Amino acid sequence: MEKNNETSGRDFILLGFSDQPQLEIVLFVVVLISYLLTLVDNTAIILLSCLDSKLHTPMYFFLTNLSFLDLCFTTSIVPQLLWNLKGPAKTITHTGCVIQLYVSLCLGSTECVLLTVMAFDRYVAVCRPLNYTTIMHSSFCKSLAGIAWLSGVGNTLIQSTITLRLPRCGHRHLHHFLCEMPAMIMLACVDIHVNEVQLFVATLVLLLLPMALILVSYGLIVQAVIKIKSVQVWRKALGACGSHLIVVSLFFGTSSAIYIQPKRSYGHSQGKFLTLFYTVVTPTLNPLIYTLRNKDVKEALRRLLRREQNL
Repeated sequence: MEKNNETSGRDFILLGFSDQPQLEIVLFVVVLISYLLTLVDNTAIILLSCLDSKLHTPMYFFLTNLSFLDLCFTTSIVPQLLWNLKGPAKTITHTGCVIQLYVSLCLGSTECVLLTVMAFDRYVAVCRPLNYTTIMHSSFCKSLAGIAWLSGVGNTLIQSTITLRLPRCGHRHLHHFLCEMPAMIMLACVDIHVNEVQLFVATLVLLLLPMALILVSYGLIVQAVIKIKSVQVWRKALGACGSHLIVVSLFFGTSSAIYIQPKRSYGHSQGKFLTLFYTVVTPTLNPLIYTLRNKDVKEALRRLLRREQNL
């Protein structure tokens, strides 16, 4: 094992699932299929949203941002994961680890805020339908998306930089399959209490606060729909919000379990599988959830296919 893991002094060793070699074979196939589906499905949503004029709405503008984000998020993690799963080498270069840490944390933080923005969009659509186009105009939507991306960039510049400055005393074995911040903090050979507090505050602001705002948005939506007492309105509200609510539950449910109690999660198989779910499986499911439950996307796909056949 040591022979296979020979590295330069600055490289990291991602132990991941190396203690379960039979599982690695299964995971390689599952992760590869999930990644290919993520590439195809999210690219399809981006193309449909750009090419079909009927999808030039705030909801699909944010969905396009989410699909692009998921493409980048999985690409920052999966290629390295597949490389480590397929053979005995479990290494990642120091530069590769730094890039993965910065990029994955940026995109994960951005997704938290973007899903909150999408919840606000659904609130306006259901509770303020007559003012929807006035409130959710193009420049406002771009500003909201910009805030989401900037919050992710700002968070990773602060958090990742502080984490990478921690002395590690030669510790290079990460009990994980990617360079994620809680796992990197665990490598430190100094007191990490301050870093744990910092991680908790960041989790509070970029994970728990967005969750609370999303719950408030859907609480107001439910309150508004109950007052109307119409089955048709209920169905319309479910169609407008159902897909987003499922995506929110999948992403926040797994990521919050990791970041709220990182000490209990890292180094254990359960924590690794939870991370695997929200970094690999969730980006695969997101476009499927939106397309399977959304008539607009299905109709846009039919129009595009008919257009191609007529050419």
